[in-house]
Amino acid sequence: MLSHWTQSDLIVNGVQIHYYRTGKGDKRPLVLVHGFSDNGLCWSPVARQLESEYDVIMPDMRGHGLSARLQPGEKVDMAADLAGLIRTLALGSPLICGHSMGAMITYQIGVRFPELASALVLEDPPWWFPQPQVVQPPQSDESAEPPIAKWARSLAHQTFDELLAQNRLDHPDWPDELLLPMCESKKQLDPAIVDTMVKRMNAQEVNWLTSIENVKHPVLLVVGNAELGGIVTAEVVAKVKQLNPQVNITVISDVGHLIRFDKPGEFMNTLRSFLKRLS
Repeated sequence: MLSHWTQSDLIVNGVQIHYYRTGKGDKRPLVLVHGFSDNGLCWSPVARQLESEYDVIMPDMRGHGLSARLQPGEKVDMAADLAGLIRTLALGSPLICGHSMGAMITYQIGVRFPELASALVLEDPPWWFPQPQVVQPPQSDESAEPPIAKWARSLAHQTFDELLAQNRLDHPDWPDELLLPMCESKKQLDPAIVDTMVKRMNAQEVNWLTSIENVKHPVLLVVGNAELGGIVTAEVVAKVKQLNPQVNITVISDVGHLIRFDKPGEFMNTLRSFLKRLS
């Protein structure tokens, strides 16, 4: 975290939410919402580039970073948590940008709390077409567990130094400004949030297929290549265009899910162009 940035905690919906902030409320607010297993500081490279123009707020979502751990039987509604943070900080209708899980949360703000956003930026949100229900043969709990859950559970058995060494090998072009909070966030992840995530963590799920045509906010959808690991497919992009032609869509074809991490220049050019049109 840069020395002139601040960090603090709020009680939102009865739980502690930690956040980082680049400004003091004297610029237009921009809220950056991280993906699953990340934390607010994973947005540091983006925040550093935009802080001269925007008051950037980077929350740690529940079960992530330094925010509250999940209690037994507790319902998790991260969109409501973010709405509470926006209201408590008196941000009005900020710009909101999210990646993956954070994009899902960002989109839900636009649908469920439309007065709390002026524009939405969605970096590879978890949007797909409904899959037909197929009866599966009985499986052991271990074999039935989704790969992302297995991976998330494995983080507890790795040290920070091991994670850092592996990430340096996997992502040699990533700067320490990104690598260090990324690895730290993995050690901060609450294991209890994994099951909640697998069960589609938000208490009031919003289906993009039945809601996107009614979204009135300016929306930027940034997607990668599904063949390289991106979530949003070309078919989903085509459907979004059909349902709401007003959505701005940028496809970066030589990257997968980690768009701004692996292609920071392309992502920032796209984001700045969109933000400029809003000013």
